[in-house]
This record gives sequence, structure tokens and C-alpha cells, in this order.
Amino acid sequence: MEKEEYLKVYRHSMAHILAKAVIELFGKENVQYAIGPQIEDGCYYDFTLPRTLTKDDFKTIEDKMREILKRKENWTRKEVTKAEALDIFKDQKFKTELIQDLPENETITVYYTGDDYVDLCRGPHVDNSAELLNAAYKIKSVSGSYWRGDEKRDQLQRIYLYVFPSKQELKDHLALIKEAMERDHKKLGPALDLFMFDETAPGMPYWLPRGWKLFNALLDYWRSVHEVHGYTEISAPLIQKKDLWVTSGHWAHYMDGMFVLPGKDEDGNYSIDAANTYAVKPMNCPNAIKYYMREQRSYKDLPMRINTVDVIHRKEKSGELNGLFRVQMFRQDDSHNLITNDQIESEISDIMDIAGEIYGTFGLTYKAELSTRPDDYMGDIEVWNQAEADLKKILDKKYGPGNYEVNEGDGAFYGPKIDLKMRDCLGREWQMGTIQLDFQLPLNFDMKYVDKDGTFKRPVMVHRAIFGSMERFIGILIENFKGSFPFWLSPVQVGIVPIRTEHNEYAKKVAELLRKNHIRFEVDYSDKNMKEKIKTCKKYKDPYTLVLGDKEAEDGTVSINIRGNKQLHGVPLAKFIDMCNQMNEEHSLELIDSLD
Repeated sequence: MEKEEYLKVYRHSMAHILAKAVIELFGKENVQYAIGPQIEDGCYYDFTLPRTLTKDDFKTIEDKMREILKRKENWTRKEVTKAEALDIFKDQKFKTELIQDLPENETITVYYTGDDYVDLCRGPHVDNSAELLNAAYKIKSVSGSYWRGDEKRDQLQRIYLYVFPSKQELKDHLALIKEAMERDHKKLGPALDLFMFDETAPGMPYWLPRGWKLFNALLDYWRSVHEVHGYTEISAPLIQKKDLWVTSGHWAHYMDGMFVLPGKDEDGNYSIDAANTYAVKPMNCPNAIKYYMREQRSYKDLPMRINTVDVIHRKEKSGELNGLFRVQMFRQDDSHNLITNDQIESEISDIMDIAGEIYGTFGLTYKAELSTRPDDYMGDIEVWNQAEADLKKILDKKYGPGNYEVNEGDGAFYGPKIDLKMRDCLGREWQMGTIQLDFQLPLNFDMKYVDKDGTFKRPVMVHRAIFGSMERFIGILIENFKGSFPFWLSPVQVGIVPIRTEHNEYAKKVAELLRKNHIRFEVDYSDKNMKEKIKTCKKYKDPYTLVLGDKEAEDGTVSINIRGNKQLHGVPLAKFIDMCNQMNEEHSLELIDSLD
């Protein structure tokens, strides 16, 4: 068995041990047990219990699990009829509901662990608990959940369990978790005064002055890359009539994820069916289409690459919100490129080059996945075949045949796509960029261009994003760099600390030169103690702190405290400016820490 498959069986089996332990501790008559799947680093199980669990319960549950494992009980798989399954779980309402939802002819299996615990499960599992005796496990946490993810249904207690085959693997994973917690953007972001949230706008971040500087530095870099590749940028309305979303198909397929402003009907009542109903935009593609259609287009206009970085809103369940990673208001680094069929290969290849350049700037590696035609595809199958062949050809050139994943049938109904998955310094994989071919929206909006022969043709639309969401990407960067951003991206690049107030005049000269060179700085002209001023710069992880006293003012130099505790003394001011300009121009990851 492959290691990955083995871990799934191992962890899923431990979920049953966890459930059995909880039932033995609280009594079968007091426990309703729901589901317990394996997850990436272990498993979890959902219960309703007679009381709320606390951390004090963790060791008790772990000890009971160890006791159960030592019994070395056999695991028995049994096929049962639907009626038999309902009888077995007659006192378990969640299991009963799952069974009732199964088709009449479904093969139903249950697994017995010993004689006194049975679970509804497809398996597979271990043959005997002895196989799990050396398991390294630890309860991670207990959190609230809803039955089947529906906040109107029963509220459950979810016990998360780390599970690894050896103590060393668990130890290594816990060390990684500790490091991840220290990098948590939900803690670092507010601590560094980058962003905040308020209960009046859940999932909608406020960008604070420092955070907004970082945001704009990232956006300026993004724009500079795209200008070279012939992109143009527009901005469009935030709220538009529902007619636009009906035509695009979002009203039928995505309305539940939209913030809708009902209009008034003929009786004066608010209704989403009223003609003057509006919706806050969840996507930018219809806006790009409206821009394209403002005048007759020719083949000479294509490719047309339309960037839009407007604010968009998407409705999420409150339990799914997660800092900057899952929000309701964000800016997507969207582009919608209108091309001809024979431009597909060259256009996608150019987009892949942009992605490689941008990700490489941050030292982030990525891989691509191709998703092909689904069963419910729309459009001409020959166009689909050609599009998929073009995408495969591009990926073969970039990575070599077989060096990327192909998800057969997982494309959107309107076209195949390439997803770009990025790995950070903790080894975590993130779905970031996406490149999607779309044959359907140009049809919905009856988009056309005049071809060389004078006939009207329909363009292909490419939906693409590199960051995916500016907010989410910044959250990843905060954690990846642990708040110590590269110089060019840092909100404040240089902190200026006059030792005493009589050095303020020279500090003003230094500040003015930094301003002229577009180097972001903060200066503290107060009469606070020098060490206190330096401490503030360290708190915010400023790359450079300039300490200015008599000698620096007399010689026209600066003394530099470099983030990470290295120092340089007597650096000519002009040389320091050159260092800053070099790092900004090169978008370098490392700080210059010597005069060599």
C-alpha cells in the first residue's frame, strides 16, 4: 500500500478508536456520534455530549484510547441491509439520517471494533487494534460544528486528533504547528498594525495605514509586470442591476453567494424579483465584457487584456471566515483576456510566464494542474479538444510531459483550466492562480469581432488571476515572511531615530532625501529615549533603523541597525540611498547588510 493510502486507513481507524473512547467515558446512552473522517494530519469526530469538553478532558480521552488499543481487539467488516443498519443504529439519530439517505440498493457496511462498538463506514480499516499500538496521537482541539455544515441543524462538538505512525513524526509535526502559530497572520497582522476587523463588517478587512502601504507596494509591482505584457486596467461600478447577472449566468448559479439589494415591486414591497433589484458584484468578468462591447472590435484589437482590481463581495457562512484567507470583501487581481481561437496557446504561455516571474519574486515555488472537459460541458467539442491540446502543449513545454497533474472532467462547464498551486516556507500548498478558458460568456453576451475576411467571429475569454485575491495573498506573505517583509514590500522601509532633539534637523534632511527617492520611512522627532524609539522600529520589523547623532550629522553619514541585529556605522547617506534604490528596483528578497 502506498504511504498516503496507508495513512488514510491508519488515521480513519484511529477515528473509530477516538469515538469508542468517548462513548466508554460518557456512556453510550449519553452520546450521539456523527462522522469521523481522516484529515491531512490525523482525524476528527463529531459528537453531541452531555457537557462541553475542556482541555482537562484531553488526557482522559487519550488514556482511554490507549487502554482500548491494548485490548488488541479484532475489527470485523459486515455487509447489512438498510433495515438491519437502521436497527443497529436505532438510537443514533445522525447515523439513522445517513442510512435513510442511502439508495435502497446501496451496499451498506458496518465495522465492529471488539463486540461493543460499531460504526457505519465504507472502510477499509486495520484488522486488529494491535496494528495501532505504536500510533503517536494527541488531541489537537475541540471546536463547535454543525451537523452537515448547516447552522440551522444540531450543534456538535468536534474533537480533532493528530495521528502519526511514530513519535518522531508527531514531534516534527507539532514543531511545525508551533512555528505556524507563531506566523499566524491573524495575530501578526493586527500586531504590526496592518489590518483589523470589526463586528459591523464581518469578513471585511480594514486596511490600516501600514497595511495599506504594503498593499499598494504589492499592487504597484503587479501593475509594473503587467504593463510590460500589454495589459490595460479599468475600474467599474460596484453595484449593478440584476439584469447583468442574469445574462452572465451568475443569478442562476451564484445568487446565494451574492449580496442582493431588493428593489420595490408595483405594490411597493421589496422583492428580488423587482426590475430595479441590484446586486453587489461578486466577480469582475461582466464588467470587462461591457468594456469590450462599448465599440465594434476587430481581429486587430485582439488579444485584448483587461485588468480589474476592484473590490468584490461574496457572501460566506460566518463559520467559514478565516482572517484574510476567507473574507467577504476582497480585491481579486483579475484579468479577462479576449483572444481568437488560434491565440490560445501563445496567450496562455504568456500568462504562465507572468505567473513564474511574480511567484519567483517572492521565492515561492508552484506547480500546475490541468482540469479537462466535464460531462456537462457547453460549446463545440472540437473547440474543447483544441483548447485542451493547446493547454497540454504549453504545460509539456514548461514542465515536461507527465510532470503536472491532469484532473480529468474537472474543468468548468464553460472551458478547461489550469490551476497554479503554490508552496510556502512551511511546506503548505495554496491554490493561488487560475487560468480558465471560457466559451460560454462570449456566447451569453453575444460578443463579436470582425475577422480578416470581414465576417463576425466570437472571441474566447480567458479568466485569469495570479494572486487569486490580494487579501489572501498578503495573508500568505505575512505568514511566509513571519512579518519580516523584503525591503521593497515593507510598509515602512526605514525608521529614523534622532538620538536627541538637537539631531532632528539632520533627521529632516535624511527624511527629505528618502522622500525624493520614494523610500517609505517614519521618523520620531520626540524627546523619547533613543532605545525606546529603536524598540518601536523593532516591534514593527522595519528593515533598517537609522540612528543619527553628532558624528552622523557632521560627516553626512548614517548608522544602520539592520533587522536581525547586525549594524553598519559611518555609511555615507548617498550610499545608503543607492542601497535602498537597488533593493526596490530588483525586488530583492535579502537585505543588503554590507558595503561590499
